[in-house]
Amino acid sequence: MTEIPLKAKDFKSDQEVRWCPGCGDYAILAAVQSFLPELGRKPEDIVFVSGIGCSSRFPYYLSTYGLHSIHGRAPAIATGLSVSRPDLDVWVVTGDGDALSIGGNHLIHALRRNVNLTILLFNNRIYGLTKGQYSPTSEPGKVTKSTPVGSVDRPFNPISLALGADATFVARTIDSDRAHLIEVLRAAAEHRGTSLVEIYQNCNIFNDGAFDLLKNPTTRDEALIPLRAGEPIVFGDRRVVRDATGHLQVSEHGEPVVHDPTDLELAFALSRLSGVALDHTPIGIFRSVEQPTYDDEVRAQTDDRANEDDLQALLTGPDPWTVN
Repeated sequence: MTEIPLKAKDFKSDQEVRWCPGCGDYAILAAVQSFLPELGRKPEDIVFVSGIGCSSRFPYYLSTYGLHSIHGRAPAIATGLSVSRPDLDVWVVTGDGDALSIGGNHLIHALRRNVNLTILLFNNRIYGLTKGQYSPTSEPGKVTKSTPVGSVDRPFNPISLALGADATFVARTIDSDRAHLIEVLRAAAEHRGTSLVEIYQNCNIFNDGAFDLLKNPTTRDEALIPLRAGEPIVFGDRRVVRDATGHLQVSEHGEPVVHDPTDLELAFALSRLSGVALDHTPIGIFRSVEQPTYDDEVRAQTDDRANEDDLQALLTGPDPWTVN
C-alpha cells in the first residue's frame, strides 16, 4: 500500500497558538511545520522537548510527541531520550534565557558529547515570559525591569559558546527569512550529532526591533554576511579578509576568505565578527563536521556482552557502597 505524503497540516496540533500578536515565534513555528514533512518521518517518530519560556510552548502546537520540561533541563532530558530511543528524531526548543542561564551547564555538555539532537535556540536578547528582564544575550547598558539603570553584564555569544564546546554543527538564521531558516533547518536535521541553530527572534513586546539592522532593506545587505561552504565570503561591496597578522576583518579590498565549515578556528573567528552591535553578522552554517555520537557509543557499550555481564553482576551482587 502506497503511503500518502505528509503535509504541513499533518504536523499541526489542535491547540490554539497563544503567543503575543506579532511575535517572531509564529514565523518559526510555521517554518518548522512546513519543513517537517521533508524528514519523511511520521509525527509519532518525532519528539520536541522544551524547557521554560515563550519558545518552550512549541510542543503544544505540533502533532508530534512533545515534552514541556523544566527550566534549562531540556538538553539533559533529550539526551536520555536520544540514547534510549534511537528510532526517534529528537529536537530541543529553548530560548536564550532558558538555555544560557540556568540551562547553560546542560547545553554545553550536550554539545561536547555530540548527542544526536537538533537544538533550536531562539535568541531575542530578553526574558519574554517573565515580562522583560535582561537575559544572558542582552547588550551592555540594556535598561530593563531588572536593570533599571542599565546592564553591566557582557553578553554570551551563543555561536562562540557552542564552538568552544566543540559542537559539530553550529548555525545561525533569522525568524523573518523563511527560505534561509528552512535551508538551515534542513542541514541541521540531516547532521548526525548535536546540531545547534541560533535563531534571531523578535520579541515585539519587550525588545522590539532588536534585529532591525539585519531586517531593514536599507541596512541588511551591509550587515548580514552570508556563509556558503566553498564560496568566498562577500557581502554588498565588502568582503571578509585576513589582515597581515592573519586575523579576520571586513574590508572593501583584498582577497576574500573562502568559507570552510570544517575549519574550527575559522568558524570561531567568524563568530566574533558580529559583536554586540550586529553590524557585521555572519549568517548560515559556521561549522559542520562528522564525529562519533554520544548515544551511539553508549549503546555500543550496553551491547557488549562483557559489559552486560558486568552490569548484571552489579545489579544482582552486593551493594558496592556497603562498607565492611
